[in-house]
Amino acid sequence: MQAKRTIFPNKFLPYLLLAPQLLITIVFFLWPAGQALWTSFLREDAFGFKSTFVWFENYIQLFEDPAYLNSVWITAVFALAVTLLSMSVSLLMAVSVNSLIRSGKAYTTLLVWPYAVAPAVAGILWWFMFNPSIGILPYMLAGFGINWNHRVDSTDALILVVLAAAWKQISYNFLFFLAGLQSIPHSLIEAAAIDGAGPFKRFRTIVFPLLSPTTFFLLVVNIVYAMFDTFAIIHATTEGGPSGSTTILVYKVYADGQLGLNLGSSAAQSVVLMAIVVVLTVIQFRWIERRVQY
Repeated sequence: MQAKRTIFPNKFLPYLLLAPQLLITIVFFLWPAGQALWTSFLREDAFGFKSTFVWFENYIQLFEDPAYLNSVWITAVFALAVTLLSMSVSLLMAVSVNSLIRSGKAYTTLLVWPYAVAPAVAGILWWFMFNPSIGILPYMLAGFGINWNHRVDSTDALILVVLAAAWKQISYNFLFFLAGLQSIPHSLIEAAAIDGAGPFKRFRTIVFPLLSPTTFFLLVVNIVYAMFDTFAIIHATTEGGPSGSTTILVYKVYADGQLGLNLGSSAAQSVVLMAIVVVLTVIQFRWIERRVQY
């Protein structure tokens, strides 16, 4: 059956319908991106009255700065930890809820609630729980001989922001994994069970391969989330400290530009950050997608 084509009575109507979305894209994405790219080639004086075109000097100084290179390493560790933790926990929860018959909807509703929490609020919640002075978790850890203090210990601080960021994203991943699990035909799983395959073998050979499109999509989304959308969590919990141990790239852009007033370097960092995310996305779609089974 041939699909019907939509014919507009006025040739300008399609462009008029696209105009609002194009205007939003230009105003809130293309224009700021172009402005950041142009600013990355400039250097302002100490009083902000004069700008000098310095070509690629801001970029050269970036990659010669040990603090920036350390921030790149912290971002890689942070993004990898958040992605693995949030996806593995959400997949475990989705498999558990999918096996329930009566109370599955109730558990789904409860597990989705954290996604409605704002990132800054999520950061404050975890900051209170892990606060060395008033938090309940450091008190419980002290009973096991663990002295928790994310204010002075860089490892504790990184663990805190990873847990807070992963907790915020688990609900989102859970919804997609649960939808993917419910779309798998039960006849395939039942046939494997009849052939003698155990639960783990059925999951490894049937369920997880059929979940590969969902897993691939969530892998891309979670990496982008960890590199961009976790700014408010870090700002609310550690503010990049102690000693820059939780200063990921997106927070360093803010710290150098808003606090340090080094607009040229901050703009160059934002351009590099966007380039890193684009390269990672291209790599994922170019090589990892080949293993995806649709």
